[in-house]
Amino acid sequence: MSGSQDEARGGEQVINLYEVRRKIYPRAVHGWFAAWRWALVWLTQLIFYGLPWLTWNGRPAVLFALEARRFYIFGLVLYPQDFIYLTGLLVISALSLFLFTAVAGRLWCGYACPQTVYTEIFLWIERVIEGDRPQRMRLDAQPWSGAKVARKAAKHSAWIALAAWTGFTFVGYFTPIRALGTEILAWTVGPWETFWVLFYGFATWGNAGFMREQVCKYMCPYARFQSAMFDRDTLIVTYDGERGEPRGSRSRKADRTALGLGDCVNCGLCVEVCPTGIDIRNGLQYECIGCTACIDACNQIMDRMSYPRGLIRYDTENGLANRWGRKQLLRRTLRARVLIYTAILLAVTTALFTQIALRVPLSVNVVRDRGGLAREVDNGQIENVYRLQISSSEEVSRRYRITVEGIPGAVIASDPVIEVGATATRLVPVRVRVNADAAAAGSQRISFVVSAIDEPGVMVREKSSFYILR
Repeated sequence: MSGSQDEARGGEQVINLYEVRRKIYPRAVHGWFAAWRWALVWLTQLIFYGLPWLTWNGRPAVLFALEARRFYIFGLVLYPQDFIYLTGLLVISALSLFLFTAVAGRLWCGYACPQTVYTEIFLWIERVIEGDRPQRMRLDAQPWSGAKVARKAAKHSAWIALAAWTGFTFVGYFTPIRALGTEILAWTVGPWETFWVLFYGFATWGNAGFMREQVCKYMCPYARFQSAMFDRDTLIVTYDGERGEPRGSRSRKADRTALGLGDCVNCGLCVEVCPTGIDIRNGLQYECIGCTACIDACNQIMDRMSYPRGLIRYDTENGLANRWGRKQLLRRTLRARVLIYTAILLAVTTALFTQIALRVPLSVNVVRDRGGLAREVDNGQIENVYRLQISSSEEVSRRYRITVEGIPGAVIASDPVIEVGATATRLVPVRVRVNADAAAAGSQRISFVVSAIDEPGVMVREKSSFYILR
């Protein structure tokens, strides 16, 4: 909640409805969880920055060509009518988020969320140029000078360079990145690409460089509804108050039992390393993004004091209350909610990728000719005219044969063999003829069958209607 403050000024009461942001200076931390965070930073950014440069069949391996209305994902070519696959991926992402949150809280936020990842990168740049927490605080408190301006300029130059490259990479998923780079160097880039490079770059610079924890606390909806996915068996970053309290400073050689103190030495390091500036010792808070920096920091202090690790650790409310061990915690992981999420996720994932694997790389859309429903030709037969829109999602040119089924003796009066280029769409006029006495007057159901001549498995059957008038 936003803070409030009362001040008496000339007999008037001033109430501040919104807390003025207090700049947070996270301290660098090293440890097992920090290593995992940086491993995921490297992994996610290698994927993000690297994918647009990969090639596949002479074109970008991943390209969302909006103008051409084609989406290339390695060997898969999708069209807007394949939107169902995107829906499936979104459902899988949502179910994965529910599952991970039910098991171990905000894993996504702490390790793989773009806001967390880019904040981590920008903080690393800031530390390299301005120093760790104490040096940055002293620098900001100093009056402006040539040295301060130089450091700030160097930091923001590095931030802007990274943000601009990020915007360039983002647009590279929609415009071939090599062509985009050439256009930028030649100053011939179009307005659409220019806008999105600058917009995405500016958003990265602003969110990761300035807003940081404000995005997580006030802009991200996940922080608000995460509690609905938690239960008492969800692993969360938690402080063992029974073991740590009462907290207090002491020397390494002091007997904490004789002093009546818990294991917490009240060093405040867990607060100094927190990117959102909270004190985990106050219990679970919605601002906690589960980055586990406080665990690494506390473990370092426990090692120095020769105390057991885990004063701050991953635990559950039930585990903390009942003093459960690791085996009991893992056993409670396989509870009904987790099993249901897992079963649904596996079912949806299996169905989606099975559908993609069995997908026929050919689609046919039948449109009746607007000139008339039917007409009688010279030999007494009835003819209907159609237009077949045939789209191929294969990256090879193929020849297809068109046949018709549904009415005995129905034949294709136009050329039944056509050729469609790689990932191309062709509109083909097709004339179908039947004998006048082949069926009753009125509308009759027929089906067009379009099959690849050199690939028997590529075949589509599309329904339509044939009108017989007497």
